[in-house]
Amino acid sequence: MSALSLTPKALYEEVAERLRQRIFSRELEPGSWIDELKLAESYGISRTPLREALKVLATEGLITMKLRRGAYVTEVSESDLSEVYHLLSLLESDAAAAVASHASETELIELTELHRQLEAAAHCREDFLLANVQFHARLLVIAGNRWREQIVNDLRKVMKLQRHNSLLKSGRIEESLTEHRALLEALKARNPSKAAQRMQEHFKNGFKAAS
Repeated sequence: MSALSLTPKALYEEVAERLRQRIFSRELEPGSWIDELKLAESYGISRTPLREALKVLATEGLITMKLRRGAYVTEVSESDLSEVYHLLSLLESDAAAAVASHASETELIELTELHRQLEAAAHCREDFLLANVQFHARLLVIAGNRWREQIVNDLRKVMKLQRHNSLLKSGRIEESLTEHRALLEALKARNPSKAAQRMQEHFKNGFKAAS
C-alpha cells in the first residue's frame, strides 16, 4: 500500500479513517491483533501517528487496548449488542419526539423524501442500508442536539462490528419498512409520544433480528 501524504487533515486522522474502513469491511476481523510495526511500514509512516489513530478508534469502541498485549479489533458480545441497541433506542426515540415537536414542514418533507428512497431501495440490501443510515442521520440533525448526534454516531460504528447485520434476516427489510412508515406517520402527525414509541419498537425489533 502506498505511503500516506500529509494533507490539511491531520495524518493520524487519515490513518484512523483507513483503519476504520478496513475494520468495517472485515479486512481486519473482530478479535484480530493490530500489528503496529507492519501497518506503519505498509503506510510508510512512523508509529506515532498510527498510535494516535488507534487512540481515536479506541474512544469510538472499535479498538480495544490490552495491557502489555497491544491493540485488538473489538469483539462485540451479545451483551454489548444489547447495551448498544438499548442506548440507541433511548437516544433516537428522544430525537424522534423532538422532531415531531418542532420540525418545520420543509424538514418533514425531507424525511418523507428520504423514506421514499428507502422504499425504492427495498430490492437491494446494500442500497437499503445506505438509505436507512441517511434517514436516521437526517432525523438526528433535525432533532438538533449535537451531543446526542455524536454519541449515536459512535454507537452506530460499534454496531458495524457485529457479525450478523439485522437486515440479513429473511423478511427484516419488509418489517423495517413497515416500522419506518409508522414512524413517519407519527412524525407528520406531530405526535411526540407516538414517534418515540415507534422508534423504540424499531430498535427492539432490530435487536431481535440481529441477535
